[in-house]
Amino acid sequence: MTMTVSPESAARMASRASGLADQSLTQLRQHATSVFLLAEEDVVVRVSPASQQKQLETAVSLTRWLVANDFPATEPLAVPQPVAYDPYVVTFWRHYPQPDHGVPPVGRLGQLLRALHGLPSPPVSLPQYLPLVSLKRTVDSSTYLHSDQRAWLTARREALLYEYGRLDFPLGHGHIHGDAYPGNTLWAYQDVRLGDWDEAAFGPREIDLANTFQGVRFGRTAEELDEFSSQYGYDIRQWPGLRVLCGIRDLHTLGSYIRRADRGDAAAAQQLSYRIETLRSRVDQARWAAA
Repeated sequence: MTMTVSPESAARMASRASGLADQSLTQLRQHATSVFLLAEEDVVVRVSPASQQKQLETAVSLTRWLVANDFPATEPLAVPQPVAYDPYVVTFWRHYPQPDHGVPPVGRLGQLLRALHGLPSPPVSLPQYLPLVSLKRTVDSSTYLHSDQRAWLTARREALLYEYGRLDFPLGHGHIHGDAYPGNTLWAYQDVRLGDWDEAAFGPREIDLANTFQGVRFGRTAEELDEFSSQYGYDIRQWPGLRVLCGIRDLHTLGSYIRRADRGDAAAAQQLSYRIETLRSRVDQARWAAA
């Protein structure tokens, strides 16, 4: 008989194997990655699909280098990691308790990205940034998507990749976070740290800027975008390629919702259908919600 390992079970087993007490384990969040807190240890446990093991090895090595070089990245715990428990891989991170006065201002992300892009190349082998590779696998294997949705997503992906291949990038190429947006910033007392390094790569610097501008779908204001641009020192709205990168980000955000819909998550399926409908109707200012 095959035993199914849950994310919580994987978190507990990996914690014990790493010498951490698991009695206080509580779930903080579940989306593409399941996130737990070990309150006694003041440690965050992230449980990801086993397919991401190589990415997580890179994320741990990169953030250790960043922290050692005084960049405010979220800090991985000083234990051997990641820890594999099929079908998951587990990583451990320092916990940063968040205050009640709200998330860090968008401008702080602009500061962080300017500092990140100004660092010398890290001594870590980063993968080449390849947009929408994982989305193709997700769309092709989905049991939830209707045939017309699958066909439209495939055609839209191919059209965006064609446009992406014709872009010139004025900021050049280098190490990038790959998933930089304000939701991945955390308060660390009065400071702000940048987390979720699973998609770190070598690629166009504009990738790290465009995600914040795609955030107009979630209520990002013009004033926030002005402040972000001012703090980074470049206004990407002056560059015609922004539209393409925002379109790529729109599709990228669908991946985790498709996988959750495949598992029977009704809320994710409803939000997924709404997002696809607004994309197909080209309602560029449609507000999306996080399900």
